[in-house]
Amino acid sequence: MNDLHKKQPTVLLTAGGGSPIPWLIRTLREKGVRVLTADMDPMAAGLYLADRGFVIPAGKSDKFLPVLQRICREEQVNAIIPLADEELINATELERDGIIVLLPRKEFIEVCLDKYSLMRQLDSFGISVPRTRLAGQGLGSLNFPLILKPRQGRGSRGLKLINSEKEFHEALENKLYSPDELIVQQYIDGTEYTISVVIWRDGEVQAVVPKEIIYKQGITRLAVTRKNLEIDTICRKIQDSLHADGPMNVQLRLDNSTGIPYVFEINPRFSTTVTLTVRAGIEEVYGLLRQALYGREDYSFGNWEEGVVLIRQTFDEFIREEDFNKMQIVNYGDAE
Repeated sequence: MNDLHKKQPTVLLTAGGGSPIPWLIRTLREKGVRVLTADMDPMAAGLYLADRGFVIPAGKSDKFLPVLQRICREEQVNAIIPLADEELINATELERDGIIVLLPRKEFIEVCLDKYSLMRQLDSFGISVPRTRLAGQGLGSLNFPLILKPRQGRGSRGLKLINSEKEFHEALENKLYSPDELIVQQYIDGTEYTISVVIWRDGEVQAVVPKEIIYKQGITRLAVTRKNLEIDTICRKIQDSLHADGPMNVQLRLDNSTGIPYVFEINPRFSTTVTLTVRAGIEEVYGLLRQALYGREDYSFGNWEEGVVLIRQTFDEFIREEDFNKMQIVNYGDAE
């Protein structure tokens, strides 16, 4: 539903080169939203598809927040949707300037970005998680196969499946991470799910949309929406225990032998499969944006459809050269 009876909102999306960005730009603009995008890479596709694009510093840079504050001030941005983990903590500071930041609470983000701390907290609340240790503590009583991955990081970067002590020690020789920057985790043999959990500031879970992963290569390439009561229950328990009070993406595996869902990661933001959530009937981004802008009563989520399949592919976009040459991509990447 187009919302042009209200003043046209301006939204800034980060991670402008991300896989869901072109689709998000199109769908938000169809709703009457003015869309800006930002990315470190001046060649990120989203910069050229939005109403205006900005090259920005790295999310953990001291220059990141001042640049975003400048963009939000000069472009009269109403809301920002950060989509890269490295940016999340700094981006929450924009709330002090009256900008809506479509993320969970800062405290929840901090817990989720430390995967070891997250596993310990979830376990303390009785939520099933794989047995997890810091790699620097050794393997203890963990049995192979195991997952070795960075304590902080996104996607599948740095993740390895370990089948022996030799492989474990060889992996620790990688100079990119110290042993205490890695966690080693029990491998759960089972079907993997990525779940959109739709929440805003009153803390009520408004929708849970599980998506069974059919094929994954760094990000999810093929997935299908599946209704599952146990997954729904565990996602609601996570909210009751940790109070995200904002959109989160839960990742888990259903153990093949027991059917128990084991949570192995939570992304404190919208996931790259948000496109599938929307296609299945839950307008996750636009719905939460309207609630944030105009109040909870302004938008209600309905039912969603099971059995919708995401087939992710490269999508070519075409514009006239003269239009491309007219584009003004603002480069704040080297901002002082």
